[in-house]
Amino acid sequence: MLQLPEPTTSCIRTLASVEEAYELCRKITAKYSKTFYLGTLLMSAEKRRAIWAIYVWCRRTDELVDGPNASLTTNETLDQWERRLEAIFVGYPHDHYDVALVDTLEQFPLDIEPFRDMIAGQRMDLYRSRYQTFDELELYCYRVAGTVGLMSTTVMGRDETLPTAPWDQPKTNNPIDEAIALGIANQLTNILRDVGEDASRGRIYLPLEDLALFNYTEDDLLKGVVDDRWRALMAFQIQRARKFYALAESGIGALSEDARWPVWSALMLYSQILDVIERNDYDNFRQRAYVSKPKKMVALPIAWLRAKVL
Repeated sequence: MLQLPEPTTSCIRTLASVEEAYELCRKITAKYSKTFYLGTLLMSAEKRRAIWAIYVWCRRTDELVDGPNASLTTNETLDQWERRLEAIFVGYPHDHYDVALVDTLEQFPLDIEPFRDMIAGQRMDLYRSRYQTFDELELYCYRVAGTVGLMSTTVMGRDETLPTAPWDQPKTNNPIDEAIALGIANQLTNILRDVGEDASRGRIYLPLEDLALFNYTEDDLLKGVVDDRWRALMAFQIQRARKFYALAESGIGALSEDARWPVWSALMLYSQILDVIERNDYDNFRQRAYVSKPKKMVALPIAWLRAKVL
């Protein structure tokens, strides 16, 4: 079980410097989320470091229920993790990675609620392995990924030069719904990409009502059956994910100018995973969908152009 020491001055002095802490976060981000990391490199130094710190906290939170020691995680573990989060928000880091997040909180006005909501999402994974409806799944996706959109938008900032009068505002000036939509779209993409891996752990994230709609059973999924029923089901799920990506696109123009290119890049690169699933004839049980490095490089100038004109 996670044991959290009381924050003391002597404890804090033994921790990494701010620069060292951010470098640790950079390495973790680069190792475990190559596509996401590529997008952060297009940001200003201050913003990308903050995003790395947020990413590492989110990853560590996720690993409490999905990592190598997940079998030891209980509700009490998550209670302790939430108390640790509260300590970070008042300036008390417990380890090297926390040092970076404490510094980020000093630089950007982040709200604690999305962080708490993410922990609530991990609690769902402790006792749920099925979702009956998409509404239930959407709540889960918000908690574990839409929250990341909220956190990131605070760091990226809004374009304060946009008109604020309701009659002269072609784009939203506060893209909260769009930020959440991008997180949900990414999580739905993860679910489709990892459906076989999740099934091997006894988890089915696809809404059971959707399986029934296409006459596809839980047993079929656990066996990795790919047939016309499965292909139709996957096409349906991909279309839903793309609707969330489309909503997210509509809010990018409201972000600060230096954030638009990296967000367009991240959105385009991640959504391309859906294209790969289609090219693999929807066999996401035996073929892991990923975007090759050359395709990523091709996407960057297109993302830059969209950031300039959309």
